[in-house]
Amino acid sequence: MTHDNAGKLVLRLTIGVLLLLHGLHKLMYGMGGVSSLVASQGWPHFIAYGVYIGEVLAPVLLILGLYTRAAAFIVVCHMLVAIFLAHMGQLFQLGNNGGWRLELQGLFLFGAFAISLLGAGRYSVGGAGGRYN
Repeated sequence: MTHDNAGKLVLRLTIGVLLLLHGLHKLMYGMGGVSSLVASQGWPHFIAYGVYIGEVLAPVLLILGLYTRAAAFIVVCHMLVAIFLAHMGQLFQLGNNGGWRLELQGLFLFGAFAISLLGAGRYSVGGAGGRYN
């Protein structure tokens, strides 16, 4: 007896809830820092609003288990852009207490990548073999 579906649920909830908290913070307090980073690369300011897709919409879909693989792919893309914009200088650094400087970003990136490969599982709105997973 395995608990694959329960494991998928735990992974979806972990990545979804933790990333959603970042998105809710930006909804409440604004995203001036993101806009500055986008502008520093010469990109149009409206691109900064993509953070709401990557940190609010996609995590909600992950939590629900709806369009799960697509939502996880969006999170992967979001995290790659976030690492490029804000963390490239830390990519090969260790933190003050040991470990990788980008542990949280790595968790979001590789956790979402795992979800995109695994799908939502049975405990989801879309269902195990659901059309929307």
